[in-house]
Amino acid sequence: MTSAQATQTAHAKSARSHKSAANAKSAKKAKNAFSNRKVDRAFYWMAVPAAVIFAFFLYWPFIQGVGYSFTNSQGYGDYKIIGLKNYFALFQDSRVGHAYLFSFFIAILITVLVNAIALFLAVALNGRIAFKNGFRAIYFIPYTLSVLVIGYVFKYIFMQPLPALGQALGIKWLSTSLLTSETLSWIPIVFLAVWQSVAYSVLIYLAGLQTIDSEIYEAAQIDGVNAWQNFWKITFPLIGPFFTINLVLTMKNALGTFDQVVALTDGGPNSATETVTYLIWKGGLTGGEYAYQTANAVLFFIVLAIIAFIQLKFFGSREQV
Repeated sequence: MTSAQATQTAHAKSARSHKSAANAKSAKKAKNAFSNRKVDRAFYWMAVPAAVIFAFFLYWPFIQGVGYSFTNSQGYGDYKIIGLKNYFALFQDSRVGHAYLFSFFIAILITVLVNAIALFLAVALNGRIAFKNGFRAIYFIPYTLSVLVIGYVFKYIFMQPLPALGQALGIKWLSTSLLTSETLSWIPIVFLAVWQSVAYSVLIYLAGLQTIDSEIYEAAQIDGVNAWQNFWKITFPLIGPFFTINLVLTMKNALGTFDQVVALTDGGPNSATETVTYLIWKGGLTGGEYAYQTANAVLFFIVLAIIAFIQLKFFGSREQV
């Protein structure tokens, strides 16, 4: 090896060593710069006020409500602390018990119907059909309408045209208004809730269907998979997370059914259609049971939290992504 070649080789080694040292130094510097960087104060100016406002209008009233649930307050004037008497009374109140049973009854029906119909419509709208966007807009319109306004429209339908149709067809149970029947008055409430809630669930399912790669369906088609196997073995497992969140949201909203009851039955006939939320509003704000119904609201919050946790735990463990 000549002296010139030796010198060139030495320079190359020196350059490589300097380069590796520089890379290590820059990596170390980048790591230190990332871990020790200063956060712009603008983030705090945006996040902290929002957190304070959120806590003031949500958490503080909730804490106050929990406190009132241990008193005999009527919503005004003086009151005394009575401990757990309101909670003990709730478990002995047949009206409260009926409200919980009725709420769970319609909530289960609404949840099953909404998700079954929404999933069917979402799969249909995700297919290759004409006027796809137009159909999506039509199905979403009910969600944009006020529940109270559309509820009064449905009340007229169940009071006038529907009984007339039942009489014309000779259907006895439909010949009189369902809203006046203690045993059938739940049907209009469930119908209205399902009719309006399907739209939002369809959107969630459509979002889930968009995440599925079309190549999976092409491969299944080559293997000779039929439509039902295509849905049950591929589509449904892959939208498992979306199905779980839809179940939780639908059940939560259904248990909180309120506007439909106010618009259609006002809790009647004979308190047959009183839900928990309606009873809390009716007794707490207009019936002089402020602290008592506040305790009911706290209990209902605990029930909702437990149900949501069970749903997430049960269906989340069965998700396949």
